[in-house]
Amino acid sequence: MISAAEIRTQFLQYFQAHGHSIEPSSSLVPQDDPTLLFTNAGMVQFKKIFQGQERRDYLRAATSQKCLRVGGKHNDLENVGRTARHHTFFEMLGNFSFGDYFKEKAIELAWNFITQELGLDKDRLYISIFREDDEAGDLWQKIAGVPANRIYRLDEADNFWAMGDTGPCGPCSEIYVDQGADMSCGPDCGIGRCDCDRFLEIWNLVFMQFNRAQDGTMTPLPKPSIDTGMGLERITAVCQGKRSNFDTDLFQGLIQAMAQKAGVSYGDNYDTDTALRVIADHSRAIAFLLADGMLPSNEGRGYVLRRLIRRAYRFGKLLGFNQPFLYSTADQVVREMGHAFPELTASREFMLRVVRQEEERFGETLDKGLQILESEMTSLEAQGQKSISGTTAFKLYDTYGFPLDIVNDIAQKQNFIVDEAGFQQCMAVQKKKSKEAWAGSGDKGLANEFANLLSQGLESEFVGYDCMQTTSRILALLDDQGQSVTSLDAGTGFMVTLKTPFYGESGGQMGDTGRVQAPTGTAQILDTLKPAPNLIVHKIEISSGEILADQEVTLLVEEGERMATARNHTATHLLHAALRRILGSHVKQAGSLVGPSRLRFDFTHISGLAPEELRQVEDEVNRAILANAPVIAQVMDYDQAIQDKQAVALFGEKYDAQVRVIEMPGESVELCGGTHLSATGQAGSFAIVSEGGIAAGVRRIEALTGWDALHYWQSNREEIRETAQLLKAIPGEVGKKVRALQEQNRTLSKELSAIQTKMMSASGKDLATGVKNINGLQVLTCKVDSPDINALRNLMDDLRSKISSGIIALAANIEHKAMLLVSVSKDLHDRYTAPALIKEICIEIKGGGGGRPDLAQAGGSDPAGIERALAKLEAYLQQ
Repeated sequence: MISAAEIRTQFLQYFQAHGHSIEPSSSLVPQDDPTLLFTNAGMVQFKKIFQGQERRDYLRAATSQKCLRVGGKHNDLENVGRTARHHTFFEMLGNFSFGDYFKEKAIELAWNFITQELGLDKDRLYISIFREDDEAGDLWQKIAGVPANRIYRLDEADNFWAMGDTGPCGPCSEIYVDQGADMSCGPDCGIGRCDCDRFLEIWNLVFMQFNRAQDGTMTPLPKPSIDTGMGLERITAVCQGKRSNFDTDLFQGLIQAMAQKAGVSYGDNYDTDTALRVIADHSRAIAFLLADGMLPSNEGRGYVLRRLIRRAYRFGKLLGFNQPFLYSTADQVVREMGHAFPELTASREFMLRVVRQEEERFGETLDKGLQILESEMTSLEAQGQKSISGTTAFKLYDTYGFPLDIVNDIAQKQNFIVDEAGFQQCMAVQKKKSKEAWAGSGDKGLANEFANLLSQGLESEFVGYDCMQTTSRILALLDDQGQSVTSLDAGTGFMVTLKTPFYGESGGQMGDTGRVQAPTGTAQILDTLKPAPNLIVHKIEISSGEILADQEVTLLVEEGERMATARNHTATHLLHAALRRILGSHVKQAGSLVGPSRLRFDFTHISGLAPEELRQVEDEVNRAILANAPVIAQVMDYDQAIQDKQAVALFGEKYDAQVRVIEMPGESVELCGGTHLSATGQAGSFAIVSEGGIAAGVRRIEALTGWDALHYWQSNREEIRETAQLLKAIPGEVGKKVRALQEQNRTLSKELSAIQTKMMSASGKDLATGVKNINGLQVLTCKVDSPDINALRNLMDDLRSKISSGIIALAANIEHKAMLLVSVSKDLHDRYTAPALIKEICIEIKGGGGGRPDLAQAGGSDPAGIERALAKLEAYLQQ
């Protein structure tokens, strides 16, 4: 039986033999595409090529692309594990033609691969085409010999593909395999009529042949292209004769290992099988997301990862796992797929630490969520209610990872019902917000105008590695709105020249500034942009005269700023290397900003750096600077750079076959297109000014070099001198003097707190005399002066010891915030609970809270509402 790995290899080798460049999978995190949450198709990494914004040194390509889908009508997360084909992570096999071959060759290549290479029975294969695509229908009969009665014409919704509302689009054709009559859904079963698995779609061929304008008009593309996609999981199931993707070797190793650990057998019980499938699916997604630099967080992509970990963990609980286990399944994913995706192996150690830590944290969160649900049901029961609101159910799902079915299960055991309609409403609101946050996010700015320049064939050459001044011809002028003009005589605009020494912003390095001199005028270059690899755009502001299109101009880079930027960029490489040496090879660059005044470096690491670690990193970078190692720039083959030079490449970044390598012998080797020093010693010195977290598992270091670092040290020295004078200490004893003052302050604070507690305890005797009888209940409500919440709680404990049966409400203005405590004695819980009462009154202080049935706490931003809250409580109890 052919394995999934063999199918993947066979696919890539087949297309390589037919002139295709085999490209590595891009990251699950799309590069420069804010419209996508995750890479969800093979064509994503080639999007700019299809749009004419980028060129590569090949016209044919093939990939096995990592994809992730966690939403949409075909990818509802709740269906994963319950059906044969729903997945979060999957691989998409695809071949692409960029203006080279078109329909005839695409059909020939696809048909020969599945019938000759994979050996699928031709009589089981069916085809769908767009209803108006007669050409495709004729080609399927001519090339593959597919009879007309096995070619189905479907509407635009099924067989017409578009990149967006405008842009490249075209008909598509799909290949189906008949899995047998026993898979039929009934008499109406058929292609285009149902969604059952009898006729299973295995390959989609997109014929990109039109460009759609804003008004919907479609015009033929000058160079039609091909984009195909075949899910590895599906084709593997077909080749292995399995009715479910989960029964293939892509999943069975994970499933059987988990079943053995749980002491269960796969195939014996639906619920158990579902749990095993969910864990297997999610483990793959978790491992690949972490390998691509994603980390769990409470927003965006990181939130998706967190949800996947928590959902898998919950299903593990159903199998009896009460301790972390997902880290071991992630490790198995590395073992099974690391040969095809080396980033898994490279990230293994860090990945396992992150997953285990996330599991441990969620275990604690899960217990808290259960307590909240139990408390909510107790409170509702005291009020005679048996319905859990959709808002509460969604909060448990959203914050604590409780799937709705788990909330339902716990609720049903105590004869409660859950407002599922309210839950779905909350879910719809969240999905809308998520869509708004991602669809169209990112400032498109002048992207369309710059794309027009590319479509006109405009290209500019960067010559700034070797010089900071050159003469060149202006190819294009644009006004500040991006419209093409023949001259600029005032204000700002944009300029493209045939060649330029100005570095366009890219790779984290800010664009150069400087000036341009023309025979007719001068302008300042405020910034330099790089909207595409072969296009550099200068943002200019007219200083005098005018600048004309097509004239020769002199371009002069601001040398001081370029040198300062180079210091920071070279130091960034040294910092990256130092972090990997000191913290471990799991450290990966997660972002950077290099400018003339500072550098910022984001990197993956699970915890904050200790002071000693920061000192070691700073020392290591300064050691490399003092070593004055040469900075050598070389252009070589990508494979040579990675294998021979062991160069560090940014994962997920797309590189050409030829790459630029920046090497500082014995210190650092990285792929980089930025500008650098000639030797590390030119950086002068290096000073870390801050280190902190910017997301879960992502840290940020900001640092200075050269004169900026020197000024930083001088400023610190002056601050220490002034502080020493204020403390009447010499500079070397400032820390000792401050610690002594802190100890003195702590002692005085303790003494003051003890006095205040004694005074409040004494006042408690007087407060207890203010108890009122309301409907037969002992009720005490009062506003008191309290230094902090602990003192307020101590007073409440004192009063509870004096009032054995009743309701007590205490309120205080603590640091300009309203604090409420409500206590309900146990004998009254059949009528009232503290959380229910505090919810009734905390709106008056513009706050919220909760707690146990006997004691609840709330805080709010409006201390003026304290009296109203206490009065409202008494009025509520009088009803």
